[in-house]
Amino acid sequence: MNSFPPEVVDNLKNYVYRLIDPRNGETFYVGRGVGNRLYCHIKEELGSDEDSVSLKLQRIRSIRLAGFEILHVVHRHGMEQDIAKEVEAALIDAYSGLANIMAGESSGDRGVMHADEIVNKYRLEPAEFHHRALLVSINLTSTEQSLYDASRFAWKLGGKREQAEIVLACERGIIRGAFIPKKWFKATRQNFPGLGDLPGRWGFEGEEASSEIQSMYIGKRVPDECSFGSGNPIRYTWS
Repeated sequence: MNSFPPEVVDNLKNYVYRLIDPRNGETFYVGRGVGNRLYCHIKEELGSDEDSVSLKLQRIRSIRLAGFEILHVVHRHGMEQDIAKEVEAALIDAYSGLANIMAGESSGDRGVMHADEIVNKYRLEPAEFHHRALLVSINLTSTEQSLYDASRFAWKLGGKREQAEIVLACERGIIRGAFIPKKWFKATRQNFPGLGDLPGRWGFEGEEASSEIQSMYIGKRVPDECSFGSGNPIRYTWS
């Protein structure tokens, strides 16, 4: 099956789903949508360029070439959009190693945390920005890469990135790292060997901020006006 019958679509409303690799039972992607969104990823992979695909499409291609079919599981359906966003975010937090590029709605602020982290988040002093700071949420990648690599690669940014004086790595609403970007590059294998190829995204080469600058930001919480509540993993502190 590669689509839902019309009478099923009418009853689905907003739903949250998982894509599962049948070779090992691993959930590799969590998403939400309406209609036949669940099946769009397979069509996307078939129409994609072989040399420039996301981690999600690489996994789908690997499953197809091995002669298997993806397992599709609808986790919840019949929801209003706001509820679906919350369910999606909770599932993204629950499954490690996902191929999702973006975190779920409010994962940066209200996502999974140890109880002590929640206490720290609301007791810590909010940061005051003395630089044009680009905030990046590293919730999805902080355990898989060095703090520097998780911070510098790879973000969907426009020309405004060139104005950033500092990049602050944020994990669950707390600033964990501070880096000075020296030069921005397109997120390709050629520019970032070993880190993949993500069209439309950017990364930087830079250095760790001085101890003086680090003391201004690291260990402080992201102020409410710069929170990651929308699911977008980047924030600018200047207009």
